[in-house]
Amino acid sequence: MKVHRVFNNVNISKSVITTGSFDGVHVGHKVILNRLIQRASEKNAESVLITFYPHPRKVLYPDTEGKDLKMINSQNEKIAFLEETGLDHLIIVEFTVDFSRISSGQFVKNYLVDRLNACHVIIGFNHHFGHNRSGDLDILTQLGKECGFEVEEIPEQDIQNESVSSTKIRKALFEGYIQRANAYLDRSYSFFGKPCRMENAEQIFWIRIRDGDKLIPPSSVYAASFLHEGVRQKAVVWLEEQGEEGILWFYPDVSVSKNISEDLRMQFHKRIGDEVVEGLPCTESVEKNVEIIRELIY
Repeated sequence: MKVHRVFNNVNISKSVITTGSFDGVHVGHKVILNRLIQRASEKNAESVLITFYPHPRKVLYPDTEGKDLKMINSQNEKIAFLEETGLDHLIIVEFTVDFSRISSGQFVKNYLVDRLNACHVIIGFNHHFGHNRSGDLDILTQLGKECGFEVEEIPEQDIQNESVSSTKIRKALFEGYIQRANAYLDRSYSFFGKPCRMENAEQIFWIRIRDGDKLIPPSSVYAASFLHEGVRQKAVVWLEEQGEEGILWFYPDVSVSKNISEDLRMQFHKRIGDEVVEGLPCTESVEKNVEIIRELIY
């Protein structure tokens, strides 16, 4: 997958396109992406997703609904998960107030047609785009007739069958319902980072969560796992929110004899306790929760 951050250096002779924030890259998004890739293959074209950063709500409504909006994935995580889908091109548009003022017609003609040579555009059910969200299926269909591309809307039933949205996932994570969020995502909610070993507790490691935009579930104890030297390891995770950041302590079920040198992906599977985490976990908490994860199958 090629990642582009401006339109000027994109060289595509024929494309099938969709647009959207795609935060979480969840199962509902995958319905659209699978159709996108299928149509591109049928038309001997390249599949293109145009997405936006920062999230439009954070730019347009910084004092209201965008003020406390947290993302399911960091930008780098989203790129990694999109690459797994088989997408050809990801275009990340810097979303600004000026960009938001581009009309739906200008956006389609200047970007989708003139720069990306769209032959087919796919949108989700009830999709809106352009200044003041004025563009819709009818307008896009008319623009397609004028500019020579087909338009396809994913039926409402196809999306609703997945019964999922980024909003539902955020709500589940905020409330600590990890298993529910994982079902919506079709993968485990994760944090990525370089672990450090605690000097005074040699089997406890910690990872600093520095992305202030990424959603952090409630401070609590979780059953988790990570891949180390090709082996999946169970772990207890104590997660603590610290303002816009967070810290993740973890205790591997199997003793790790040396420092973990590589970045790892800590996958969350279930919340296993209601204890509020404030600082390094005590011996009692370690022993109790290690026994719990040993009984869990995940």
